[in-house]
Amino acid sequence: MINPTKLFQVKNAWDIFSANHPKFSKFLQAAGKHGIGEGSVLEVSITNASGETITSNLKLTASDMQLFESLKGLAGK
Repeated sequence: MINPTKLFQVKNAWDIFSANHPKFSKFLQAAGKHGIGEGSVLEVSITNASGETITSNLKLTASDMQLFESLKGLAGK
């Protein structure tokens, strides 16, 4: 069962994150419009403060897409 208080806290945290990083939200919206789906490859790179970078990627599966749809449902979208 979902705790409504925790869900509200996550929503508030996301709103703050989005305000601090508006380009990221726009990136996610643009990526969604270009058809992220099963078989799409997501790649993430992180560069820490000392300049070291790590990168990883994953190919989305059908179950990944089901998870994303469930999360969209929680967000009311």
